Amino acid sequence: MTQNVKQHLAFFFPGQGSQSKGMLADFLAEERIVQDVFSEASDVLSYDMSALVLHDAEDKLNQTEYTQPALLTASTALFRLWQSRGGAMPAQMAGHSLGEYSALVAAGALSFKDAVALVAFRGQAMMQAVPAGVGKMAAIIGLDDDKVVELCESSSNDTDKVWAANFNCPGQLVVAGHAAAVERLMLVAKEAGAKRALPLAVSAPSHTPLMQVAADAMQKQLSQTTLSAPLCAVWSNARAVALNDVEDIRTALVEQLISPVRWTEIIQKMSVNSITSAVEMGPGKVLSGLVRRVDKNLSVASVFTPDLMDKAVNDE
Repeated sequence: MTQNVKQHLAFFFPGQGSQSKGMLADFLAEERIVQDVFSEASDVLSYDMSALVLHDAEDKLNQTEYTQPALLTASTALFRLWQSRGGAMPAQMAGHSLGEYSALVAAGALSFKDAVALVAFRGQAMMQAVPAGVGKMAAIIGLDDDKVVELCESSSNDTDKVWAANFNCPGQLVVAGHAAAVERLMLVAKEAGAKRALPLAVSAPSHTPLMQVAADAMQKQLSQTTLSAPLCAVWSNARAVALNDVEDIRTALVEQLISPVRWTEIIQKMSVNSITSAVEMGPGKVLSGLVRRVDKNLSVASVFTPDLMDKAVNDE
């Protein structure tokens, strides 16, 4: 990681919502490095990761327990390909939710095989923590964060609660919680002037206290997993600080399940810490769009096709 490190450069790793059937198809057809990463994942999980991503014959790719290892695998494959081409290395990394695991793998803090097993377990634990139909998530567009937090409090009661779950960018906040409370929040948000209040196709109310059972399960799994000090700064979703200490990382990964993703704050702090350009090291460009809304001066390159990868490697 110390070779060809650019102090102005960051890598961003996406989370759920960036997956798509056929992602990385061109790389999987041509690049041995990418094929090998997918094979490693297949060996750990005992199913064919390439077939899942390319064909998704059983409609599993959007199921949390499959989505998470698929995105981790795609991001790791792109990172290793970038490395093999002599691409510049970043001074800092951050991943959105699940993407924090991808960042830790890239930073050498967590082995890829351990990470694949962990995120598959994480997906299963999240699905089991809250019965189907009990939880809900929604995106609120066009209101200040403080206003949405206030509306979450007023839309909650003793039995049904809703919380701010993802602070994605100014004017876009994802809420999560009990379905009834989320539905109340969506109505009052529109009345308060929100441009849109959109239910998300996710049943698990991620990044809320309802994930405590999953967090407890992850704490046990992580206590049995070897971590190393990262080779560069990796930002914590839950704390919005760059972590270097192994035990802090372990704790932050548990906290992440029950705490909001503080993405806006992370990007703002990275900009203050001299980051001026970044690469979204994963399929799609969801994070690129969010980052531009946080800081228009921070340029983000995508690398999810061969042409985009070539351009980004050469530009940096």
